[in-house]
Amino acid sequence: MSTYYCQHLKQACFTLLAGLFVLLPPFLPAAAPAKPNILFFFTDDQRADTIAALGNPIIKTPNLDRLTREGLAFTRAYMQGGFNGATCVPSRAMLLSGRSLFHVDEKLLKSETWPAAFGRAGYTTFMSGKWHNGVPSLAKSFQIGRSVFSGGMTDPLKAKLSQLENGKLTPPQVATRHACQVFADEAIRFLKEHKGGPFLCYVPFDGPHDPHVVPEDFPVRYDPDKITLPPNVMPQHPFNNGEMAIRDEKLLPWPRPPGEVRAMIADYYRYVSYLDMLIGQVLETLKTSPFADNTIIVFSSDSGVARGSHGLIGKQNLYEHSLRVPLIMVGPGIPAGKRTDAMCYLLDVFPTLGALAGVPAPEGSEGIDLGAVLRDPEKPSRAQLVFAYQKVQRSIRDDRWKLIRYPQINQTQLFDLQNDPLETKDLAATPDNATTVQALMKRLEAALKDYGDDCPLTVENPKPAAWSPEQATKAERKKNR
Repeated sequence: MSTYYCQHLKQACFTLLAGLFVLLPPFLPAAAPAKPNILFFFTDDQRADTIAALGNPIIKTPNLDRLTREGLAFTRAYMQGGFNGATCVPSRAMLLSGRSLFHVDEKLLKSETWPAAFGRAGYTTFMSGKWHNGVPSLAKSFQIGRSVFSGGMTDPLKAKLSQLENGKLTPPQVATRHACQVFADEAIRFLKEHKGGPFLCYVPFDGPHDPHVVPEDFPVRYDPDKITLPPNVMPQHPFNNGEMAIRDEKLLPWPRPPGEVRAMIADYYRYVSYLDMLIGQVLETLKTSPFADNTIIVFSSDSGVARGSHGLIGKQNLYEHSLRVPLIMVGPGIPAGKRTDAMCYLLDVFPTLGALAGVPAPEGSEGIDLGAVLRDPEKPSRAQLVFAYQKVQRSIRDDRWKLIRYPQINQTQLFDLQNDPLETKDLAATPDNATTVQALMKRLEAALKDYGDDCPLTVENPKPAAWSPEQATKAERKKNR
């Protein structure tokens, strides 16, 4: 064969091979994308309106502001309520199980939790912080637990913390620093020590729940005299909501002294700012770690709290300030600097993370995947939300209206949340809104029936709606006899 033909044959072969390489890649199996890591900050009793970037003109939250700029903020995220005064117990159980208030096992023992499902899917699961759902369920949910506070509330400078070893918690030891600082330090340690594979790092702080104790040398302080009280602050709740004299409501006297309410809010804000600083420490560690570009960051809280709004102090009510929680998600594929009005529950958060991570849902999870909202923040989510507290309060809200029903006194409230987000004008007795009240009551009844809730919305012999502090005093005396 001549040199001429050899050269052309060689060139033809190279051309053919080059063409094959162009055609082959679509038929080759694509490398599976790396599963995202999850860093989840969860606070205790933090109102949704305590972030500067989301509209609070007083508070200083530079790190939560940073998350708001870098991610998607849900402006209508809610916890669903509770059947005991410690609403953080069911709230955390709903978050971790994906189950609704009416079906959740507060001890998290009857079925697998979402963190356990992440572990089964190959994730390293870690937690440090508050665990309020019974000690036995901790080891069922997380592989690693360090500096765990097993309980409800405590002085964070004297918190008793345990380690998870061989499936059990060690005898507690008193923390040498503020408990929330310990939790942040443990998260930082985990990020520095973790070597490979996807992880779920869950950091449930026990603040800013009272007592509002912050290290003395923390420089951020708020002058009570410069705290502007919101329009819905009242000296006393206008009627008996069924839980007027629980521990939380006794933190301040009746009528609520404005100066003491301002001082409480000032201390509360300082605690939020302290937690913000700790979150910043963990975020800086993440930023310089190998996981920085493949980690989804979530920030939320187990409930809000009244702190003077509607004449209440605690969270044992169904007003917006106590039900609505902050929720921010940051990470790959999540739009930055956006807000969404899509309505959701806390129990929807882990199902959304599971969908992003390819983790199958545990049995009984009822939460929905908010992925469509992450892709397009203008998309709606749940059309309505239902709330409950004990046997004394039930509520429903849609895009505009919110109805709260107090069955024990046969009383109803109606608020136009689009025009009155602070719930200052009860429209239930307005003739023009009678049809709206009737329609919402029917929807509430139907929704509660679907959940299997047997609480009647009307009673034959209602209790008096009037209430006075003297009643609480008499009840306390009778109790102590």
